[in-house]
Amino acid sequence: MGELMVIRHGQTEWSLSGRYAGRTDVPLTRAGEASAEALAPKLAGRPPTAVFSSPLSRALRTAELAGLTGVRPDPDLLEWDYGGYEGHTAEQIQQDRPGWDLWRDGVLPGDADRPGETLHQVAARTDAVLNRIRPLLDDGDVAVVAHGHLARVLAARWLGLDAYAARLLGHPHPGTLGFLATEHGQPVIAAWNVP
Repeated sequence: MGELMVIRHGQTEWSLSGRYAGRTDVPLTRAGEASAEALAPKLAGRPPTAVFSSPLSRALRTAELAGLTGVRPDPDLLEWDYGGYEGHTAEQIQQDRPGWDLWRDGVLPGDADRPGETLHQVAARTDAVLNRIRPLLDDGDVAVVAHGHLARVLAARWLGLDAYAARLLGHPHPGTLGFLATEHGQPVIAAWNVP
């Protein structure tokens, strides 16, 4: 059985400044492009049998620079819809909501383009992705190019955990790899945050 390779898109100006970028299509920085290019040699020796990506340009560009081909955009791989918190930092949000925590407290509704999502809704999308990908792993590795919070929820759901457990995983750095695998028939995280 293959492994699920989880790739976080490269750095953007918003990831650099800590701003929540859910549905806003923020481009990669030059450093983000360089980290995506640096993934290419690591992935070249292990070409996936299928590649899925968030449809946002930062993820698609990361896939391209990493040398991945046959990329299928998948709207279920979009980042958490942060609603009214889109573009804000955690520090800014905590000025109005002291002690706020995304995993526990969620987001405020936004506008029609960014209404916001609950953790349960994000988990339902990652479950749909995993249901489509699991059969493909019989033929080899599968890659997904996605976003930080989404990747954490995806990994938690891979492990069969409640989505809230995703808070226990380190936030994947931009332009890094994670490997979700099985050992003795049990789902495991084989590696996480690999530069």
